[in-house]
Amino acid sequence: MADDQSLLDEMSHWTGVAGRMQQLLMEHGASSVLKMADDTAEILAKERVDPAQIAESQIAWWKEAMASWQAMLPLTPEDAAKAMRDRRFSGPGWEEPIFDMIRQSYIAVADHLLKGVEAIEGIDPKQKEQLRFATRNFVEAMSPTNFAATNPHVLQRIFETRGANLITGLERMLADIAAGQIRHVSENAFEIGKTLATTPGKVIKETPLYQLIHYAPTTPNVQATPILIVPPWINRFYILDLTPEKSFVKWAVDQGLSVFIVSWKSADASLAGTLMDDYVLRGELDAIDTVRELLDVPSVHVIGYCVAGTALSMLLAWLAAKGEADKVASATFFTAQVDFSDAGDLTLFVDDAQLAMIESLETDGYLDGRYMGATFNLLRGRDLIWNYVVNNYLLADPYKPFDLLHWNGDVTNLPAEWHRRYLAELYRDNKLAKGEISVDGVPIDLKRVQTPAYVQAGREDHIAPPQSVWKLTHHFSGPLRFVLAGSGHIAGVVNPPAAEKYQYWTNDKSVGTLEEFVAGATEHKGSWWPDWLAWISERSGGEVPAEGARIPGQGKLAPIEDAPGRYVRMR
Repeated sequence: MADDQSLLDEMSHWTGVAGRMQQLLMEHGASSVLKMADDTAEILAKERVDPAQIAESQIAWWKEAMASWQAMLPLTPEDAAKAMRDRRFSGPGWEEPIFDMIRQSYIAVADHLLKGVEAIEGIDPKQKEQLRFATRNFVEAMSPTNFAATNPHVLQRIFETRGANLITGLERMLADIAAGQIRHVSENAFEIGKTLATTPGKVIKETPLYQLIHYAPTTPNVQATPILIVPPWINRFYILDLTPEKSFVKWAVDQGLSVFIVSWKSADASLAGTLMDDYVLRGELDAIDTVRELLDVPSVHVIGYCVAGTALSMLLAWLAAKGEADKVASATFFTAQVDFSDAGDLTLFVDDAQLAMIESLETDGYLDGRYMGATFNLLRGRDLIWNYVVNNYLLADPYKPFDLLHWNGDVTNLPAEWHRRYLAELYRDNKLAKGEISVDGVPIDLKRVQTPAYVQAGREDHIAPPQSVWKLTHHFSGPLRFVLAGSGHIAGVVNPPAAEKYQYWTNDKSVGTLEEFVAGATEHKGSWWPDWLAWISERSGGEVPAEGARIPGQGKLAPIEDAPGRYVRMR
């Protein structure tokens, strides 16, 4: 009798779990499901697609996939070894016979699909790249780690929590669906101005496009030539001012540099007509002239990160054409591209169909930043999508307070027409490298740029691949130092010396290719920041007292508000 009661209690518990999950789905989903059905019917009618054909093709595909699976069993030792090395399948649960077979089979099928793409002949290289990208993402999505029934760790968690993880995970998933993006960290893990972007300073200028922040010196003397940092308007500026121990801004200030940074306004209807000319002239040049006039200095060191570096290259060519190149003492490029002929997986999103789809997503002349966020996540789907599906939704692990991932989810909107032209004219048509771009009517010829340049690339960068960043060295005519940093687009840049992480490579010989650079390079342990500081200090004209206009708000420009300002908080 006791056993019967225990069984009834167990059934009651799991019925309750299922009921709670069903209730969550019903509360969230009735209207969404109806709308999805309506949208699907509309698409099918518009495209005149036969649903029976879709079903038939899906059945045929799965039959072929299963046949391939069976043909590859029993599994080879190579498959087993590869499965053991894949960190998605780490842990004792995957060593159980049934799950060991599942992971090895998955690896074998995944390799079969990817090798099948490589074996295809007679198609356009761009199409093959698109097929390779789509297949890789499909393979990653179908990993058995992503499903509760085929992931031993998830099954174990279900038994340990008596299903509570499924309810917590479903609540998180529905909240993310409502927010329109996957949350990598807890929504309240960080606060701008309190735990992130805390370097003391003042907003000293505000335009419809940007705010200019001046940081307070922490040394009695500062280098005479100030630093202006221009971050990409695709993201928030505080990637360079994360927690104090990771902040490039704080580190630069503590080294005795006068530091200013641009905080771009997230696009709304008021910026609908904003184009690259605006970012180059009404943004970067305007900020340069503001700093020059405020401190009464002839020139400024300028740092351009990612797309802001692309814009900086245009500005340097524009200034050279105007006879005003001496306004910029040096230019530093963080993972920036000017030649997009080898720009990596982002080039897969710039065909006519993709551009038309992007255009359909715009609202009031701007593009919701969550679209670009999803695109960047897709470039690293295993790490930035499926890893969090497993940890956040299936296992319901506690969120980890990771400042960089908080920033990654703090998306910005983009002017739609600027974004369309950026993808079409630079990524698709490579007009900047071909000399077919003008700014405010002035043709942009990168060969005219003689400004000293420091070019940093990330060895594992998936957004601005190092071979693409390297091409910048072929376009400028002035003295140039190229540095290859360990890690990728973000961690390769945000690598403070105190962390003692990664490495960087230098090569002072004249070489023509990245391969030659790497072959003759010297490896240095740790951060490349001190190397940059030594390079910039040689071009800074000595030191001056940190007083007067060098202190935020004590020059011609009255402080508007404390850093980090209001633009960084606008959504």
